[in-house]
Amino acid sequence: MVAWKKKFGSESREIVMKTPRGDLTFKGLQYLLGFSLPNFFFHATTTYAVLRHVGVEIGKMDFMGGPPR
Repeated sequence: MVAWKKKFGSESREIVMKTPRGDLTFKGLQYLLGFSLPNFFFHATTTYAVLRHVGVEIGKMDFMGGPPR
């Protein structure tokens, strides 16, 4: 079987994350949209804010992925 074919149907695959507070259970699409992407953007935004705070000269287009200067 071709490896990419294994990915079809992942939106309904059950994902269980073990945490100290207990298991978190998601379906694939719920995990992506409700956990992974918000977590990614939280960390990207926080990193951007910390860099700005310590004086790195970056702007909105650096965060948004605009064309290089």
